Amino acid sequence: MNALFSIDRRQRRSLLTLFVAGLFFWAAITALLPTLPLYIEYLGGTKQQIGLVMGAFALGLLPSRIGLGPLADVRGRKLVLAIGAAVGMLAPLGYLFVTSIPLLAALRAFHGISIAAFTIGYTALVTDLAPDNRRGEIVGYMSLVAPIGMAIGPALGGFIQASMGYSPLFLTSASLGLVAVLGISQVWEPPNDRAIASQPESGRSGIHNYLARLGSPPLRIPASVMLMVGLIFGTIVTFIPLYIQDLGLNLNAGLFYTMTAIASFSVRLPMGRASDRYGRGIFILIGLSCYLMSMIVLRFADGNFEVLLAGLFEGAAAGITIPMMLTLIADRCPPRERGLFFSACLGGFDLGLALAGPIFGSIAEVTGYRQLFGINSGLAVLAILLFLTGSARNVPESVRFALGRGKDAYALMPPIGTDSPETEWEDELIKK
Repeated sequence: MNALFSIDRRQRRSLLTLFVAGLFFWAAITALLPTLPLYIEYLGGTKQQIGLVMGAFALGLLPSRIGLGPLADVRGRKLVLAIGAAVGMLAPLGYLFVTSIPLLAALRAFHGISIAAFTIGYTALVTDLAPDNRRGEIVGYMSLVAPIGMAIGPALGGFIQASMGYSPLFLTSASLGLVAVLGISQVWEPPNDRAIASQPESGRSGIHNYLARLGSPPLRIPASVMLMVGLIFGTIVTFIPLYIQDLGLNLNAGLFYTMTAIASFSVRLPMGRASDRYGRGIFILIGLSCYLMSMIVLRFADGNFEVLLAGLFEGAAAGITIPMMLTLIADRCPPRERGLFFSACLGGFDLGLALAGPIFGSIAEVTGYRQLFGINSGLAVLAILLFLTGSARNVPESVRFALGRGKDAYALMPPIGTDSPETEWEDELIKK
């Protein structure tokens, strides 16, 4: 925690306030993870319809990323954060009144905007507030907000649903979102060069600029790896409660998410600081390997122990892979385009999340839930191979980086102790 106490008081206060707001936001979102699939089933939804409704969440994520990333660069991170928290507050109220599957899918898509806006604004603002030479450490600390929120939210949501029903559950989620909105209003945002960021590159439209960044060498492999991660995560979010029920286990699905949160919390504290010293590559590779272990354990699970063990592996995977990937992208982009870069990289994750529900829901109708995790094991292997061979300019350089034996070929962050100006970072980006 030394990194937080070594920075300016106003920056520290903003980071702490932002952390508390994020905690309530993630608790609001994750309170519905173990309960919403059961609610859809309660309303008469089939396995495929459950997958479609849960996957619709990402339909709100995908298109909104394209506009919200540049908006964070041009109009400010706080505005985008406030949009995310406000949608996170309003959407649960809609579940009180919506009972048809098509309308639930539309509401779920609207709810997805909350994650798109909040993650872009939160990550960009944390990176703005963090000193360059402590970036991995501070991003690691601040990313704890998601696993802590996930430790609280699913358990709270499962308890409220079981003891009081669905209406109190949705009201609780909305109330947590309201606290997040109030917290964000108290956060200080450092000034940024909005005028330059607002100019589309080479006269291109926002969508063309977004796609150009997405296809660039610094972003192409991270976005592809995040696509695999999104498919795996989407399967877990949508089908774990139903898989536990299908196995006939006497296990609250919220406990699975609690285990993932505990593991995610535990690994993030040391990983951020270590990545500043040893590089991001080796930790991303470890995180992807943990995803593989989680899927293998779930594939052969037949008791509470195996399901909870898989939750530990999945939590470690998310706790390492996602913050390390975001820190990698922060290393590779100029400060005034962080919103655009983060939205492009996370777009891969969103696409996986959108596809997982309907695709794997259709497969589950034929094969059952167990086979889904075998397929996801293959996706984890593919992600490992992509990162090992494609994260630098050639395969040998990529392997060295992924194994922690080489530098990031696309990093723009100047060496610690130097004062390389931002314009030199951008010149280097153009060359690469």
